[in-house]
Amino acid sequence: SDMKNNAKTQENPTVEALATSGAWLEKNKNTIITVAVAIFVIIGAYLGYTKLYQEPREIAAQSQNTQGLSFLAQGDYATALVGDGTFIGFEKIASEYSGTDGGNLANLYAGLCCAHQNQYAEAINYLEEFEPQDDQSISAMALHALANCYAATNEIDKAVETFKAAAEQADNSALSPMCLIEAGKLLESQGKNSEALKLYEQVKSDYPTAT
Repeated sequence: SDMKNNAKTQENPTVEALATSGAWLEKNKNTIITVAVAIFVIIGAYLGYTKLYQEPREIAAQSQNTQGLSFLAQGDYATALVGDGTFIGFEKIASEYSGTDGGNLANLYAGLCCAHQNQYAEAINYLEEFEPQDDQSISAMALHALANCYAATNEIDKAVETFKAAAEQADNSALSPMCLIEAGKLLESQGKNSEALKLYEQVKSDYPTAT
């Protein structure tokens, strides 16, 4: 009898598997339902956070940035940084809309405002907070500004490395040679003439058409 049962089991493994699976599902159905509900709640919460909270913040940050750029373009760096009553200022955009692309860009704009007002320590704080973007030119410009601020505060080693990083990020005949030459000048000021020479030679070989 046992041999017959074993033979039947061996002949019908799918039937046994289904029976076992069905028993497991029946035993654990409450857990399965609870997990499914939890997943739907998490997905719903995420979509709600994105649609009802994050997207409006992103739009507001971008709108404020657009207002601020007009002050930045006019050279009114103080107003661009702290606002004028209607426009809240880049420093507030950076803090109140952190976690958005607009808030991230506000760090760059605030850093530029501070740098133009010779507030180099403050500029460094903002520019270091800025997360690089996919846009090659924006990220290179941010690194170039940061390198200048390091140089202004006599952080020469940091300035050299950041100028070189800006040149690599830009990878064009307009900004890259300028960054490499600035790095070379700083190296010369430290007496590191051979390192400076390598950068000047790099400019000649990589960017032969640059002025």
